[in-house]
Amino acid sequence: MAANASRVVIFAALAGNTAIALTKFVAAGLTGSAAMLSEAIHSLVDTGNQLLLLYGLRRASRPASPDHPFGHGLQLYFWAFVVAVLIFGLGAAVSIMQGIDKILNPHPIQDAWINYAVLGLAIVFEGLVWIVALRAFRAEKGTRGWVAAIRFSKDPTTFTVLFEDTAALLGLFVAFAGIWLSRTLAMPVLDGLASVLIGAILAGTALFLAYECQSLLTGEGVDPETREALMKIAAAEPGVDRVNELLTMHFGPDDVLVAMSLDFTDSLPASNVEVAVTSIEKSIKSAHPEVSRVFVEAQSFDAHLRSGQIGEHAEASRNPANVSQ
Repeated sequence: MAANASRVVIFAALAGNTAIALTKFVAAGLTGSAAMLSEAIHSLVDTGNQLLLLYGLRRASRPASPDHPFGHGLQLYFWAFVVAVLIFGLGAAVSIMQGIDKILNPHPIQDAWINYAVLGLAIVFEGLVWIVALRAFRAEKGTRGWVAAIRFSKDPTTFTVLFEDTAALLGLFVAFAGIWLSRTLAMPVLDGLASVLIGAILAGTALFLAYECQSLLTGEGVDPETREALMKIAAAEPGVDRVNELLTMHFGPDDVLVAMSLDFTDSLPASNVEVAVTSIEKSIKSAHPEVSRVFVEAQSFDAHLRSGQIGEHAEASRNPANVSQ
């Protein structure tokens, strides 16, 4: 997902959540609903999260420097992880505490129609933002299934906003049901229970996002299809006997480092090895624009084995046909 597309999704969510948060706080103050206050806090946290994601995008776009020779792309993954922590620490914890307080000290909701009106408008606006995020994620996921697309996505901004808005919509429906049931059944405690459920939804969302972001932050490689394609490009180059090992790492959604150990034909002159390396680098960057750096080590397979660096890809390359067909 391009940075510009990510910004469009974030700005849409930021505008929607800012307006919704202000409206919810007013409604919560007028009616005394714990569920509505939880929703207001939820929207406020989401607004802050979008600002943090924009900050992360800005930090990640800085050029490489001597202190950060591979750039600052990992900043985006760090700030996305911070967003997940904030959803859990602020949104979920405060909502659950508000709900418990309402359960222990129940009181009737005043002017419930204000809550219904605000929740209805919030559902409409959150739904529009959710559609924007969904379309962006659909464009990114391609032919993959939803679960696989989330697992292999390297752009946390898109799926973070999508999951935030999904949690927001679920929370709105829970708040609506809690307020309606508390009024209909004359059981104010149900309003508090709805707030606890909203907190549980936020906690689940936060834990999932934190898991995905920590995986990106600690160095995810490219997806299996791309890895296989990279190996085939290298193995197809004249003079390459086998691919000893292929290592990749995402420094950002569109910033991939590729390092490979190649066993060249023994009779190949050094000048031809240089030509082959240059050709492999050009072919990889042409087929995969997200690859920003390619490092190639010329090493015999036996030497690679003795170095103790053999991995699954080196084992697979014992038969060159496995990667050249």
